[in-house]
Amino acid sequence: MRTATTGQVLYDATAMRASALVLRAYSTSFGLGTRLLGARARADIQAVYALVRLADEVVDTYRGPDAGVELDELEEQVARALRTGYSTNVVVHAFARAARRTGIGHGEIDPFFASMRADLTVRTHDRESYERYVYGSAEVVGVMCLRVFLDAERRPGDPRVEPVPAALDGARALGAAFQKINFLRDLAADSGDLGRAYLPGVDPEHLTHGDVRAVLDEIGGDLDRARAALPLLPTRARCAVAATTALYDRLLRDLAATPVETLRARRVRVPGPVKAVVVARAVAGVLAGETRDRVRDTPLLRSRAVAP
Repeated sequence: MRTATTGQVLYDATAMRASALVLRAYSTSFGLGTRLLGARARADIQAVYALVRLADEVVDTYRGPDAGVELDELEEQVARALRTGYSTNVVVHAFARAARRTGIGHGEIDPFFASMRADLTVRTHDRESYERYVYGSAEVVGVMCLRVFLDAERRPGDPRVEPVPAALDGARALGAAFQKINFLRDLAADSGDLGRAYLPGVDPEHLTHGDVRAVLDEIGGDLDRARAALPLLPTRARCAVAATTALYDRLLRDLAATPVETLRARRVRVPGPVKAVVVARAVAGVLAGETRDRVRDTPLLRSRAVAP
């Protein structure tokens, strides 16, 4: 006979598998990065992604007259699950378990849902609303991922690891960079299908090289901040983030080389085989850097470095 404990374990595992399925169905780039994580961090990142995707689907795919009600209901489910640790929605259940373990809370969740709600009513953004939207839709998601990464190697009984300001800044910057790259690559669908113009002061129908250059420069600054914080991550998380960042770097270069007429018409993609090569090179770079650091810090080499 199945006990309550074994039933809970089965339900938890089923919820995690559901989140993994959502990630596998919707994102190859993000999915490639998660494969470099340990089992615990991978499951928690999949849970974060699945919840974010669920909200995205309400505002981007469903878009029904009661989409606002659906979004409110999803947010209420999350809030309740954060308190109780349980939800009948398996994606919410997996997210709540990850959030309660890693310290994700309303400081990240509330701005996220505020940005999702903005998608139901806001069609164009000024600089202030744009920055507020990017913060809620992407920067706080970067912070959620950071909390997962820092918790992944925490042993039972140890206090939760709180991110230092530099790591928080890097996580926010990376989330912002990814979102802004998506604004460029999804320009045609966002404006044509969804009727949205995210980039402030940019008319998608009359996109110019100057518009693209300004956004690319902004993204470059975000990526510089993100890379500066990369050494603050645990090794496996550093590999995963470096791999995902390298994929977006490649996409950024492709966007820079794409004529504006093409950006206005279709989504720019990186082929699967190219993604695999990019990821392999990024991971090799991280591991090679760690090897160099270990060799440099060995006592023998340190003594030779200071010898006359």
